[in-house]
Amino acid sequence: MDYKSEIKKVSTAEFFPAVIMMKGENWRLVQICATTVENGYEMSYSFCKDYEMVTLRLDIAEDQEIASITQVYPCAYLQENEAAELFGVRIRNISPDYKDNLYRIDKETPFK
Repeated sequence: MDYKSEIKKVSTAEFFPAVIMMKGENWRLVQICATTVENGYEMSYSFCKDYEMVTLRLDIAEDQEIASITQVYPCAYLQENEAAELFGVRIRNISPDYKDNLYRIDKETPFK
């Protein structure tokens, strides 16, 4: 079997509709990765189905807010809370939102 992996750059306007499409096509959310880049963040949302992986990659400004995907993928709440708490990514409507109490850390947003 061939394993396929693809990274799709998406804009903030394209992001949530793409997530809805992934859910409708029965893709599983397997990871959310945040990393800091100049003037903001790079968010990678990886989905798998069979032997395929698609990563939606989203660049956001440091002060930009993005929507949570927990309404579509409830399991995203831990990784979204982590991105918010450790990196400072502004994610609205995480459910449940741990409000920076997911980890016991000495420094606010240590990976920002």
